[in-house]
Amino acid sequence: MITEKLKYLEPKTIEEAVSLLSRHKEAAKVIAGGTDLITQLKKGAELPRYIINIKGIPNQDSITYDEREGLRIGALATIHSIEVSPVIRQKFGVLAQAASELGTSQIRNCATIGGNLCNAAPSAETAPALLVLEARLKIAGANGERTVHIEDFFTSPGQTVLHPDEILSEIQVPNPLPRSGGVYIKQTVRKALDLATVGVAVITRLDGDIIRDVKIALGAVAPTPIRARKAETVIREQRLDDALLDEAGLVASEEASPIDDIRSSADYRRKIIRVLVGRAIRQAAEQIKAV
Repeated sequence: MITEKLKYLEPKTIEEAVSLLSRHKEAAKVIAGGTDLITQLKKGAELPRYIINIKGIPNQDSITYDEREGLRIGALATIHSIEVSPVIRQKFGVLAQAASELGTSQIRNCATIGGNLCNAAPSAETAPALLVLEARLKIAGANGERTVHIEDFFTSPGQTVLHPDEILSEIQVPNPLPRSGGVYIKQTVRKALDLATVGVAVITRLDGDIIRDVKIALGAVAPTPIRARKAETVIREQRLDDALLDEAGLVASEEASPIDDIRSSADYRRKIIRVLVGRAIRQAAEQIKAV
């Protein structure tokens, strides 16, 4: 039986986990919360020869904040811990908001931010928020550590820049600029368990009614989560009004490359992008003005 061949490994350090990956490479699968692997197996994915459970590695679920260095999140931090973290809710609200939209409370209590990113689903909830926050990801491997910008992390659906002997260890988020607001909005067919049909994250900085800076990221509308940089350029240094928001949504929809699938058509996704981008920018601006 295939289950008799499966080996379950529990490293106690990042170094031990990396060593196991270096030894077993593509025959091994890393899990933490296990929610993504279970879903993949239910869909018919092949059972790996080795399961490396890194959940027991100490100090990899921490959430720390420093005024100069910004936010540091261990890859094993649960989605729930990110959702309820006081410092994330106060200073990095777009990420807390995105975390709150992931699955049910039971899933959020098990799923980890590292797993959500490494699964590399185009609809990954935390990815658009971390894109607009311009996060960097620390990766540990057999040849030491390296850091990559999150925009360079995803390569295609289910694929990242991680080598077979590497593991994501930490998410590093710089401080947001003063007078900025952030919003994540998710469109689904059903509210509860659905993956995003479209996900939009926005961070904007205002000076009066002038948009001094804006970052827009889209999920579930391209092979990987993406920044809508053309839309950002169109509205940066412009006065905030309805016409500008309509233009931002249109340009963002043109930057996307959605597909038809069981959850939505490509045409519908483009229409939703136009609506959600403008709505997210408006809500982010209202956050700033309310302070």
